[in-house]
Amino acid sequence: MTAPAATAPASSPIRILLMFSPFRVPVVRSDGDGRRSRYGRPLSNAYRPRRPGVRCRCAPFRGRWPGRSSATCLAEGGCGGVVVLVVAYAVAAVAVPWALGRHTRSMACAAAVLPAVTAGWAVARAGDDVTARIGWASDLGLAIDLRLDALSAVMLVLVGGVGALVLCYSGWYFGPGERLMTGTLVAFAGAMTGLVLADNLLVLYVFWELTTVSSFILIGAARPDRAEDRRAATEALLMTTAFGLVMLAGFVLLGQAAGTYRISALLADPPGGAAAEAGVVLVLLGAFAKSAQVPLHAWLPAAMVAPTPVSAYLHAAAMVKAGVYLVARLAPAFAETGVWRPMVVVAGLVSMIVGGLVALRQDDLKRLLAYGTVSQLGLLMVLLGDGTPLSALAGTALLLAHGLFKAPLFMAVGALEHATGTRRADCLSGAGRRLPVLAVAGAAAVASMIGLPPFLGFVAKEAAIKAFAHGGLDAAVLAGVLAGSALTVAYGVRFLHGAFGGASDERRHREAWGLAGPVALLALAGFVLGVFPGPVQELVEPYAVTLGLEPDYELALWHGLGLALGLSALAIGVGVGVYYAFGRSFPARAVRWRMPDAQRSYDAVVEAVLNGAHAVTRRVQIGSLPVYLGVIAVMVLVLPGTALAAGLIGGRGPSEPLGALRAWDDPVQPVLSVVVAGCALAAVRARRRLSAALLLAGVGYGTGGLFVMQGAPDLALTLLVVETLSLIMLVLVLRRLPERFPPRRRTTPGRVATGAISLGLGGFVAVFLVVAALSRSSDPVGPRYAGPAGEEGAKNIVNLILVELRALDTLGEIVVLAVTAMGVAGLVMGRPGGWRRFRPPAEPETGGASRSRWLATPGRPPLGGSSVVLEAAARLLGPTILVFSIYLLIAGHGHPGGGFVGGLVAGMAFVLRYLPGGRRELATALPVRPSVPVSYTHL
Repeated sequence: MTAPAATAPASSPIRILLMFSPFRVPVVRSDGDGRRSRYGRPLSNAYRPRRPGVRCRCAPFRGRWPGRSSATCLAEGGCGGVVVLVVAYAVAAVAVPWALGRHTRSMACAAAVLPAVTAGWAVARAGDDVTARIGWASDLGLAIDLRLDALSAVMLVLVGGVGALVLCYSGWYFGPGERLMTGTLVAFAGAMTGLVLADNLLVLYVFWELTTVSSFILIGAARPDRAEDRRAATEALLMTTAFGLVMLAGFVLLGQAAGTYRISALLADPPGGAAAEAGVVLVLLGAFAKSAQVPLHAWLPAAMVAPTPVSAYLHAAAMVKAGVYLVARLAPAFAETGVWRPMVVVAGLVSMIVGGLVALRQDDLKRLLAYGTVSQLGLLMVLLGDGTPLSALAGTALLLAHGLFKAPLFMAVGALEHATGTRRADCLSGAGRRLPVLAVAGAAAVASMIGLPPFLGFVAKEAAIKAFAHGGLDAAVLAGVLAGSALTVAYGVRFLHGAFGGASDERRHREAWGLAGPVALLALAGFVLGVFPGPVQELVEPYAVTLGLEPDYELALWHGLGLALGLSALAIGVGVGVYYAFGRSFPARAVRWRMPDAQRSYDAVVEAVLNGAHAVTRRVQIGSLPVYLGVIAVMVLVLPGTALAAGLIGGRGPSEPLGALRAWDDPVQPVLSVVVAGCALAAVRARRRLSAALLLAGVGYGTGGLFVMQGAPDLALTLLVVETLSLIMLVLVLRRLPERFPPRRRTTPGRVATGAISLGLGGFVAVFLVVAALSRSSDPVGPRYAGPAGEEGAKNIVNLILVELRALDTLGEIVVLAVTAMGVAGLVMGRPGGWRRFRPPAEPETGGASRSRWLATPGRPPLGGSSVVLEAAARLLGPTILVFSIYLLIAGHGHPGGGFVGGLVAGMAFVLRYLPGGRRELATALPVRPSVPVSYTHL
């Protein structure tokens, strides 16, 4: 029986944040089945039936369930902690750089607070099971599911703890003004937090891609002028995004096979069948690319052009662990699937061996660590993908150990580069004597990496050896693990010798504590947790239990003399021998055999894709608009047209007779239809460009009249304004083209084909509309909106749908239009001086009489010539049209209008002012920058 939790104070920060939360967040908390570990904490088995947990709804101002208050839930770290934690990263990523951007070190330390709090919260909640669901589109079964369990807690400790120290380190590494890097690092930490908390495959994919985008920015934004940095960022983006889409396809297959996308439900009842196995393969490919497994690892060494804090966080402790995490997350359900274990074990062992071999040949210390990371990630894949409790225990322990030794090694290289100006081992000598604190911390991290006692790496490696010391096929896996461990020893000693070895006559340098301190703290943590591994056991054991019975093994520094200790000593001895045989020389000696180079393979694939795209483009994109339209029309006739004809011929047509349709509702409608058809036919026969443009505008205006007759004034007004603006722009373009169309060069067969396609497409559309009208079996949905409109007091149902009922869709459209407008403005006004406001030249003392009294400044009309009528109309009607546009914006709730048509009418006012005086007249008349009215038109 657990003691009641203390109530959160009224001024709790989480409680204050949730007071403004718009979400309803139900939570389910469970203490498992009452089992307790050897350390006395309750163990949760998330994948077995749990006893009924306590439910609460803690969003403020909502109905609360009896016996459970929001304050109690928050005090116990319930749903408020899960949701607010993810949202807080988005706020911190913007707020901290904005508030402290001028003070780099203060900004970095402030940014480190939230990851540190995350790690502390994960430790406090270790062993508990907290889930939260934010409803999104319940009718479609879409929801944002978040869940904290044993594996999530391990990852949050790693991501938050290492992230906090890396952010502090970045304050001394970066120069002033690196707001973008700090903010993006915080955003990346938030994306990783959301990824490990996600309990829905689609939500996990969203956070997965957010880490990819953050990585792209962090790799390429520090020095965007360097082609190598841009290339590396693009390579990482292409590799991880392409296989992320492959993984998404696997998620869809798994979700459809299981009938749910919720991860906890998938693990409780794994789907079977061919579709599920195919989904597993696709998911594993995505995980291999994210965790840089051979042969999908080329992006990771290329990414070493990124600043050291980025490499220490993304490429050692966080992003590259996402694939390993995904494998660990799905292993309890799919480890027994036929393709799972062979794929994971083979990919992991190959990555271990290849990564270790290539690392042994590197002179650049960061690239050496990068290939070493590929090797270590291979070992993690083998352990966490094997699917046994002991391998899971060893894998999660090594997951923590890897972050505690690889991140400080990257940071040590960055500190070395700061102090010496280089990170090439063949150019360094005696750095250990000049930077003793950094050298000692680096040596401790290397000792943990190669598995020397009393560090955590040794404890985890012994558990890994024990996990496969069973004979059979496990013996082959064990041999691969030992070979990889020996290579780890070899390149670890090479790193230590290259970074800190050699003699030096220089005196000891003053070491920046902001650079050396985080390295020392992480290395010290690896030492302390190796001597006292109890907290690690307590943290990682609940996840190991989810794969079966509790592992009969305890992480400890000393298990006595046995096979595991002997094989560890053998791996260390063989590794030292390999180093002395092949790794002592700087630069590395040439070898006879060709080393694996995934970069050449990546370049070859990219070049082949580009060449193929160019070949297809040359044959498909021939530059003829009629051909493009003809292809589209033919495909419409071949696919839906054939289906429609087959249905009508087969007797599956509409049940209503053709006589049920009315020819028209008003006598004006056939007149307008004749006008539209006549303008269209005349446009086909027109020989002058301007005549064709006017006739096409007539088609649009006639269609607008039909909308008016049908009772759609909003749609008619929008169409009329769009037609007018389009006609003006078309006329401005046509003045630079010949007056007449060129002579027709199309042959008679070509004309016949064009006519046949046009008539066929028109007939298909007409028949389809008739069939659709006669086949309606349900009542129209339009009248159903009368109820919501009455509740909101709205009379304009169209605007009600756009602004109230489909607000998110409208917001997305506004964002697209705003981005487009900014892109156009950037292209048009991006030249030097393009953003400076135009100032008209001083008027000569004798030249004032020649200036028009209707224009603000003399200018050249875009259409040529001048018109007093147009000038007066622009000056007098422009303000009136702008006021009318504001009226349309405000009146749209209860009368015809709205923001869209209001923006179009405002654009008409600007065009009217532009026509008589050109760009100078418009720029002088505008009291603000062009971006302000552009923003208004997107309201």
